Amino acid sequence: MPLEGRRVLLVEDETLVSMLMEDILMDFGCILVGTAARLEDALARAREAAIDIALLDVNLAGKRSFPVADILAERGIPFLFVSGYGEQALEAPHQNRPVIQKPFSPESIGEAIQNVLNG
Repeated sequence: MPLEGRRVLLVEDETLVSMLMEDILMDFGCILVGTAARLEDALARAREAAIDIALLDVNLAGKRSFPVADILAERGIPFLFVSGYGEQALEAPHQNRPVIQKPFSPESIGEAIQNVLNG
């Protein structure tokens, strides 16, 4: 899968889920440019980091990640959401963004990232 070398920002507040996703991304050869578990950290990384794609948990300790999505969209950085609630968890203007449903498989993550990167 041609994800090797892609710089990924991972925004996930559940430690075990984050660790699993980190392992999956590294197995694909991705470079983690950062992992953020809190909205404030995610906002800072979204503003500053060199990112090819971001994976955003919708709910970060009770706060929505949509402000992070807004920054990424303004920067032209592709992203997708990760949620246990599926597409109904999304709000405007991000309702049509791709969503990886929890629980997920490595294949579903790789396929979703590839689809987003291929536009």
